[in-house]
Amino acid sequence: MEYEKSELPPYSAVATPDWRRRWSPRRSRGVRFVVLACLSFIVYAQWRQIESHQKHSSQTQLSIEKLEEDLRVCSKLRYKPQDPIGFGRERNARYVEGHKPTLIKNATIWVGEPAEGTSAEDARAGRGFSWIDADVLLEYGLIKEVGKSIDVASLSSDTIVWDAKGRQLTSGIIDMHSHAGVDSLPELRGNDDTNEMGSDITPYVRSIDGINVFDHQIQVIKSGGVTTSLILPGSANNIGGEAYVIKHAVGKPDGRNETSIADLLADPDGNWRYIKMACGENAKRVYGSPGEHGPTSRLGESFEFRHAFEQAAKLVQAQDDWCNSADAVGVESMSSYLPQDLKWETLSAVLRGQVHVNTHCYTVPDLEAFVDHTNEFKFPVRAFHHAHQTFLAPEVLKRAYGDSPPASALFADNMWYKAEAYIASEYAGKILYENGLTPIYVSDNPVLNAQHVVFEAAKAFGYGLPYHAALAAVTTAPAERLGLGERIGKVKPGFDADIVVWDSDPLSVGAAPIQVWIDGTAQFDDPVELKKPIIPAASPVPEALAVTDEAITVDDVVFTGVSKSFLSSDLQQGSDREDLTVAISRGKITCIGKCEAELEVATKAGIKVIALENGYLTKPFTVFGSSLGLNAIDAESDTDNGYGPEIFSRAIDGLAFETKKLFYAQKYGVTRAISSPKYSGQSTHQGTSVGFRTAGKHALERGAVFADDVAVHYTMDLHAKSGSTSISNAVNTLRHKLLEAIDSNATAAADPFAEAAFLAKVIDGSLPLAITTQSADVIAALLKVKSVVDKAIASSPRSTTSTSSSDGISLVIIGGAESFLLAEELAAAHVGVVLSPLLSYRSTWDQRRALTGAPLTNGTAVDKLVAAGVRVAVGTEEDWQVRDVGLFAGIAYRNGGGALSEKDALDLVSDNVYEILGLEEKEEEKSADEFVVFEGSPLEIGARVRAVGSGLGTGVTVFV
Repeated sequence: MEYEKSELPPYSAVATPDWRRRWSPRRSRGVRFVVLACLSFIVYAQWRQIESHQKHSSQTQLSIEKLEEDLRVCSKLRYKPQDPIGFGRERNARYVEGHKPTLIKNATIWVGEPAEGTSAEDARAGRGFSWIDADVLLEYGLIKEVGKSIDVASLSSDTIVWDAKGRQLTSGIIDMHSHAGVDSLPELRGNDDTNEMGSDITPYVRSIDGINVFDHQIQVIKSGGVTTSLILPGSANNIGGEAYVIKHAVGKPDGRNETSIADLLADPDGNWRYIKMACGENAKRVYGSPGEHGPTSRLGESFEFRHAFEQAAKLVQAQDDWCNSADAVGVESMSSYLPQDLKWETLSAVLRGQVHVNTHCYTVPDLEAFVDHTNEFKFPVRAFHHAHQTFLAPEVLKRAYGDSPPASALFADNMWYKAEAYIASEYAGKILYENGLTPIYVSDNPVLNAQHVVFEAAKAFGYGLPYHAALAAVTTAPAERLGLGERIGKVKPGFDADIVVWDSDPLSVGAAPIQVWIDGTAQFDDPVELKKPIIPAASPVPEALAVTDEAITVDDVVFTGVSKSFLSSDLQQGSDREDLTVAISRGKITCIGKCEAELEVATKAGIKVIALENGYLTKPFTVFGSSLGLNAIDAESDTDNGYGPEIFSRAIDGLAFETKKLFYAQKYGVTRAISSPKYSGQSTHQGTSVGFRTAGKHALERGAVFADDVAVHYTMDLHAKSGSTSISNAVNTLRHKLLEAIDSNATAAADPFAEAAFLAKVIDGSLPLAITTQSADVIAALLKVKSVVDKAIASSPRSTTSTSSSDGISLVIIGGAESFLLAEELAAAHVGVVLSPLLSYRSTWDQRRALTGAPLTNGTAVDKLVAAGVRVAVGTEEDWQVRDVGLFAGIAYRNGGGALSEKDALDLVSDNVYEILGLEEKEEEKSADEFVVFEGSPLEIGARVRAVGSGLGTGVTVFV
């Protein structure tokens, strides 16, 4: 019977006959045995095969050594860094064997923390802080003891004893935002390693790989008392890469055993890592290309951040999964190695809490977006840098992820240089502190010269930040934010022996170190010490200075308590007393002296009488060489007059009033400016400059413009090559134009506003020739040009009609960083110099021989020029410096060794400008309606402008 393939045979209880049953029983049993044996063998073989497979799967083919190494990495991934201890160490890990102990005696010490037992509330208010008289013992790279009258006899015989003579001593200054070494000075293309521009997101690059240990700026910075800096990548990228904390001691001259980047590291154990990120304008400007790649907007930047954090989070999860599995089953059971990706390693460490995040963010939208990122991906931010608008949004900062809100790493008053820096305040530090947040002051070197980062803190004190908080902003606050708060930033046993002894209060104008110690080793063999009197430290600590921001306009006001007047003696009425009264009526000063009658009238008439403490009455400041009136936001072309190397134009034709820059100029006592069109970039000039009053409303307002054409300007610094191909061609072209002007009849030309017509005025002596240059070599070439032109004028028929003096054409140098090298020659040729900046720090190649000041050099350019008899003025390189004009004069005064009186110093930013340019005030302009009333010396930190007479006859602006 056949069955379908799909069917089973029917079950039957009765056996069916079969041929096989005919076999013998014995043979049947044998076959069964064989079959059973075969089946048993097959089962056994299968079992062995399965067992073998199981054994094979549990004993991986991967490298056990590599897997065990990966397991050790798991421990590192799980490690939570802690701030390294200070107290309890026997020696500093950076200590160099063989260095002798040092005892600093008779110092006035700022410990950096309040007296023991001071409550946190009192400490924040500044109570418990003071300068103390004590000695400091440095040994093994540590501060070993701080106390009164440490017995020298109790110390080892090789101890170096250094007498501070009562000078003020602090911990080393800490700059939490610097590019020293990666943006080396002087700036050269081959030495610039600030940003990795290959991609917007580069967490994988490291500043340590580009630090140039031979960057001279590292030494210049140290000469300002800065011992420690956070070296960040630049801000072109949304995520710029890892940063490193260094100390400013390089090689054997600074007491180190080797010259290397590794030897610079402030924490050789590498307890914390650091990263730089940046929001806002930069990344979208640098990397945005519509239709090709982004980001082109802040919207795109937020995605770039979130996408990068997402990749890092995936890596973190994959690593955690692997590590947990390896722990559970053992590495010999793992079928893969630990997931690792160098591109995302640093960012994954951020999410693990192992990296301190520092983020460049200016605006509220940027700050708020980044705070959202911190909460989405759960990582804290140590500080927002630049942070111009943080003072407007303290609650946004307090919403950031983590135990404490981010600090704000600020400039004191540098702003307006681009759109995101336009909304800002010099009072930001004060406001942040009052809101329970932490202000820190930084340089962004070379944006600002980090040598003077303590000056930023000093200005912040002047703008109302409490004294103790201002000092903390460059010592203890950055130390804490770097995770090194138990090692640097205070003068206490167990802290690194990074010490500065100052020639004056570090928060005073012109303060400079006498000596600096790093890890207990003195850094200057023969430091220059400026001649300054030893002034006892203020005790108690100075209170926070009051600020005046509310302005009213009045016609009549009286000031009492004026200590000094620097106005014309014609206005002073029979009183040589220091306690003067100044009466102002109808916007003009009517009396300086006792002014008893005016005071009585004012009292009876209800006229405001303002009592000053140490009042100063001065001429207003004049800013020469800036872009005031021709620009509102430096980097925004729509707010700028424009420029072009091939263009010669008149500044008066592009003059624009009522900008924020001009408002603040007026507020800080700068009532006049003389500005020229730009040649190419910042601080370059070409065309004729205009003299105007900063409070003017438009060019047609009476008195708004006091000189249509002040000087003829050209630029002969490094920028000159953009238009003239070479410096030599630029100089030769100028010589040719001047010689040609001698023979031409340009003054009678159809166009009296052409370049040739103005050059003819230079030749006839009615206008000065102002050349912008920093290089001594170019200045020497220009002196030769002047000599040739002067001789040509003397031998020409025009010599009988020219108004030129016997000194020939009037030549003025703007810039002049290296001018001191030709001080005698400039004096002999009667060439004036407008120093811009006052204190060069060799930022460009043509400034490489500049004097950076004590303790490295004996004086700066202004000292050498004044000593040689050169007429000198001080200009401003950038417009934000309008607030600092008086302080610049103060630096020259304080650090001049007595060469300048207060009046001489004030003349650097007023009268000297006019003398150099040959501008004489007209009789009708000598009225007494242009002046500034200060409370406190305008040459010192903390002076407050209380009244400004604009010279426009529109009343007096009084700040109350």
